Amino acid sequence: MKLKAIVHNASEGGFWAEVPSIPGCATQGETMEELLANLREAIEGCLSVDVETPVPGSGDRVLEIAV
Repeated sequence: MKLKAIVHNASEGGFWAEVPSIPGCATQGETMEELLANLREAIEGCLSVDVETPVPGSGDRVLEIAV
């Protein structure tokens, strides 16, 4: 699986990155090497979270769409 991350220069030094395809998935590092290691760990952590399956109410539909 390949994911895109946006890397930013941190105002206090170092870097921080976010993964737009995984809401809330972000991390930081003092060096690019540290950032990459932290980013892999953050992605694994975000993807391993159990998410409850939504229960649709009457009239609601759940769609699964592949893109």
